[in-house]
Amino acid sequence: MADLVQTRPSRIWRIVLVVSLALNLAVAGMIGGAVVSGRFGEHPSPRIDFGVGPVARAFSDDERRAIARALRADRSLRGDDFRGQMAAALRADPYDPAVTQALIEDQAARLSQVQARARMVVLDRIAAMSPDRRRAFADRLDRDQRR
Repeated sequence: MADLVQTRPSRIWRIVLVVSLALNLAVAGMIGGAVVSGRFGEHPSPRIDFGVGPVARAFSDDERRAIARALRADRSLRGDDFRGQMAAALRADPYDPAVTQALIEDQAARLSQVQARARMVVLDRIAAMSPDRRRAFADRLDRDQRR
C-alpha cells in the first residue's frame, strides 16, 4: 500500500480562507447588530432634513413620509438629469471646467429651492397641529435634544 503524502495548503488558499472567514463574520455581525438594535425588518423612514434638522427628526415616521410625499409631488422641485449631465461633462474631451461649475451651481440653487419648500411644508404641518399635538411635538424635540 502506498503511503499517502500529506501536502500543506498553499499560502494563497490560507489567505483566501481567512478573507472568506472575515467577510462571513462581518456579514453575521451586521445582521446580528440589526436584530439586536430592534431595527431588523423595518424600512428606514425617509430622511428629510433640508435645513430643518432637529425639527424634522421630531416628526413621527408617518409625518416624515407625508412631508417627503408633499415634496416629491411638487414638480417645480424636480431637476433634470444632473448625474447624467455631470458624467457627460466629466467625460468630455476636451474637459471644460466651466460646464462642471455651472452644473454644480445649478444643483446648489435647486437644493436651496428644495430647502425653502421643505421649510414651508414643515411650517404648514406644525401650524395645522392641534395644541396637544404641538406640545407632544415640542416634547419630542426636547427629548431628542437631550440625547
